[in-house]
Amino acid sequence: MVTAQAQFLYSPNNCKILHMVRHGQGVHNVEAEKNIDALLSPELFDSPISALGWQQVADLRKYVHATGLLKRIDLVVTSPLLRTMQTAVGVFGSEGADAGWKSNCPPIVAHELCRDRLGLRPCDQRRSVSECRSLFPEIDFSLMESEEDDMWYPEAREPYEDIEARGIEFLKWLWTRPEKEIAIVSHGVVLQHFLYVLENDSADPSVKTGLCRRFNNCELRSVVVVNKGMMDSDYIPSATN
Repeated sequence: MVTAQAQFLYSPNNCKILHMVRHGQGVHNVEAEKNIDALLSPELFDSPISALGWQQVADLRKYVHATGLLKRIDLVVTSPLLRTMQTAVGVFGSEGADAGWKSNCPPIVAHELCRDRLGLRPCDQRRSVSECRSLFPEIDFSLMESEEDDMWYPEAREPYEDIEARGIEFLKWLWTRPEKEIAIVSHGVVLQHFLYVLENDSADPSVKTGLCRRFNNCELRSVVVVNKGMMDSDYIPSATN
């Protein structure tokens, strides 16, 4: 599913285009539809995408190729969970691509700040960096600070305000990057709360209801993030769809 095509409303020198992608349907999504308590099962540790999820990935890959979007993206940032890395490589990576496509594939980097809501559920706990590297050699894991997952905790779910705090730090990091057009492969609740951070600076009341609705699996939603030149360290640029 593809929605909210990006448009430049400001000088491109002060903008970044973010293409936000939720991972393809995961095995844990399938199990949760039957019984939400299944998400507490250790058998769903770092859940992979399902058969339907792979089809969603293939469909989105065809879309980014057919529309020329792949050629415009300068960087892909992915959550280090299995389902997001499978989606990132499956949609934007070079695996199985012909020579012409491989030459246009953007670099992919893993970042902890855009991973799923932390705590309690084993499906949201990641593998070691060494295992991730062996599974995805084309992903850059140099930003990962810890070999093992020291962010996940078994006692409780991460508060939503903490997700938004992560979103602020993640967006600040994005503004340190030279790339102008960036794809972010992450998780529904995380992407939604990142957009809440952005819409807080918008005067348009339709932004929250339109842009900030829940993501479907493998949905691509594109936004322009505008740097208005404010120098305050707490300032977060606004988004337009």
